Amino acid sequence: MEEAKRGYTISDIYQGGYSSLSPPENAGYITAGSIGIATDPRTANILQEVSSKLSSGVKYLEVEGASPEIFDSIPKQHLKEVYRLSKLTGIDVSMHAPVMDVSGIDPRGGGNFSESERQLSERKIAEALLRAHELNPEGNIPVNFHTANMGGSQLLPPSQRKEGEKYKQLIIINRENGRLAPLEPEREYHPGMAGEELEKGRYRTPEKRVKNLSETEWGNSINQLFFNQERAKEILDKTKPFLQHLENLKENETPSPAQAEIIRNFHTAQNYLQDINQHANALFSRAYKYGKDEQKNELKKLSEQFKKELEDSGKGINGIYGHAQAMQNLLTELKNPLYIPEMWVPLEDFATEKSAESFGNAAWQAYKKLKGKNIPILTIENPPAGYALSTGEDVRKVVEASREKFIENAVAGGLSQGKAREEAEKLIGATWDVGHINMLRKYGYSEKEIIKEAEQVAPLIKHVHLSDNFGFEHTELPMGMGNVPLKEIMEKLGQKGYDAKKIIEAGHWWQHFKTQPFQETLEAVGSPIYGMKMAPYWSWAPDLSQGYFGGYGQMLPQINYETFGAGFSRLPAELGGQNPSAQGSRMSGRQME
Repeated sequence: MEEAKRGYTISDIYQGGYSSLSPPENAGYITAGSIGIATDPRTANILQEVSSKLSSGVKYLEVEGASPEIFDSIPKQHLKEVYRLSKLTGIDVSMHAPVMDVSGIDPRGGGNFSESERQLSERKIAEALLRAHELNPEGNIPVNFHTANMGGSQLLPPSQRKEGEKYKQLIIINRENGRLAPLEPEREYHPGMAGEELEKGRYRTPEKRVKNLSETEWGNSINQLFFNQERAKEILDKTKPFLQHLENLKENETPSPAQAEIIRNFHTAQNYLQDINQHANALFSRAYKYGKDEQKNELKKLSEQFKKELEDSGKGINGIYGHAQAMQNLLTELKNPLYIPEMWVPLEDFATEKSAESFGNAAWQAYKKLKGKNIPILTIENPPAGYALSTGEDVRKVVEASREKFIENAVAGGLSQGKAREEAEKLIGATWDVGHINMLRKYGYSEKEIIKEAEQVAPLIKHVHLSDNFGFEHTELPMGMGNVPLKEIMEKLGQKGYDAKKIIEAGHWWQHFKTQPFQETLEAVGSPIYGMKMAPYWSWAPDLSQGYFGGYGQMLPQINYETFGAGFSRLPAELGGQNPSAQGSRMSGRQME
């Protein structure tokens, strides 16, 4: 056909009606009754937002308080009014709490860790839970928090990883001073290498480099003390033959110049030993504080041995020499790799521990405040890919560790172990944001690898966020308008994902297009139009109209139909129409002369 040669066919313009014998691929996999809408994140006027969103027919609404400033601008009376409105209309409400870094990485402190900042975040979490309770004081309202709000390590796609390698760039943190540092893979060249081995060098992953960094810093600290120890020992060895004689000096007797020199040298050696003792104590403290359990057990033995050597050394001048020897023995032992603490650790490991502490403590505070009744559910969400703790594995670890922290608090507070675990699993879970995880595409992740991430959190799911994008920018569009593989992700989430509330986050849609995103999402997910979970589906809506105007708006110009359609209302009055006459040519409506 001539049309086919030109690159189009009639079926491109008009596809015909729907058929239940050949339903679309996305037909019916999410029902409209499990989908809700988030309010516009740019405004604190939640009363107006909730009222306007109700007209779309949704069953669930999420109050957006992601911006801390906007969240604190919502009056408490409005939260109570939204609760009354929800009771009148029969909707359920959830809340998005402020986005903050709950681990205590302080952006105002140059990105370093601050325990006071972590404690502040903990108080903010508890306050958000209690404020959310006002939205639904008779139920367990989901309250959503991000795992983190800071830049994280850059992951390698699983298909590009070598054995023992996970990161393209690993952000590490010093556990003692909270300082951050980036590590990337590198090749090292050492003397002794030759030929092809020297040409290639030794490839070291960031994971191997972080371990070496702790060992190197520890070794350098010990070596500096050894240098001072050797200097002190050298001085003491030179002065020892004369010290006994100097002890016999009378109290008011003036020493000779040679004796005065010996005394000064002896005091210098003492100062060296005092300095060594202070730094050795600091090293031992660091090793014990940050060491693992087996390291702590060995350090206890070392401490008892050092104590015994000091007691055996006696007092006076001989005691000084005995103390110096005991200190040398201690330093020699501390240089053993057995005692080296992991001072530098991956940021994600550190942040998981600290975030879980904040979440677990805050959840327990809310539990106590509300006396264990109608407690808000703390749901922990994956932030946009590129932030710390943004993968499925990260979210799973934070949720599990937060539950354990809650259990620890609850048992100390009087709950049985079994009851504490039951409450933890009920009140702490995961939110999976399908748009955020799709942003792994910019790091080279394939669609299959992105879908697989959902497997990690599937057993913990309590809430789902729906937003579409193209995998690079943190945009929020209705589903079906980007490349998020939603159907496959939902299959990985399983029954818990299908049962969970699914909230449409469409901040950029509100900003640019200013229309409800509900129908577009229903079409994208193939929700059934009727309640029987069967055809027809919303994805067939364009076909149901059976006309040229279905699907993509008016495809032919309206003026064409008005002028040349069945009526003649747009013709000039001289030709029997209703178009007013005007000056100009005869065809423009000018009266004929």
